[in-house]
Amino acid sequence: MGKIVVIGATGTIGRAVVSSLSARHDVVEVGSTRGAYRVDATNIESVRKLFETIGKVDGVVTTTGRVHFGPLTETTPEQFDLGLRDKLMGQINVVLAAQPWLNDGGSFTLTSGISAHEPVREGSNASCVNLALQGFVMSAALELPRSIRINLVSPTILEESVPVFGDYFVGFEPVSSQRVGLAYLRCVEGPDTGRVFRVGY
Repeated sequence: MGKIVVIGATGTIGRAVVSSLSARHDVVEVGSTRGAYRVDATNIESVRKLFETIGKVDGVVTTTGRVHFGPLTETTPEQFDLGLRDKLMGQINVVLAAQPWLNDGGSFTLTSGISAHEPVREGSNASCVNLALQGFVMSAALELPRSIRINLVSPTILEESVPVFGDYFVGFEPVSSQRVGLAYLRCVEGPDTGRVFRVGY
């Protein structure tokens, strides 16, 4: 049983990850606004302080980060920066800051999404961010020391997210949160590194 930090544990995917991992691991749940542990992943000092408090861990899972959906012709630089700062740099900050606190052979598991490979209307920010995360993970896997692994889970839209995001993903088959959670379990316990695990497509 390992000690696994889940950042974004109160979100839709985060709850699925906690459910999937908790039977086999000691899960430390971290939220942005709720929970015993909180972090602002866009602020690397906040991430550093989090791990100074938690201490050594065997794995870190990030399911946090927002992106902007909207017509490209109306998107402002500030709106586009939301995804770059929040979902992209938020997860990269976790990798940069948490490395010293990860035990040998530990793992990072980051989160992207289907729009990296199946673009949708009004989803240019999401596609950009998700593809950037893929590039980061594949490259970081070549450099992480001490047999530390890093992988990326890229799910299609979840059943629970259809009421909010369904209009952007018309014709896409949603997947259950349980199925998505299994991909994170595979990343945490498996031997792979530098991989993108697609779920539902």
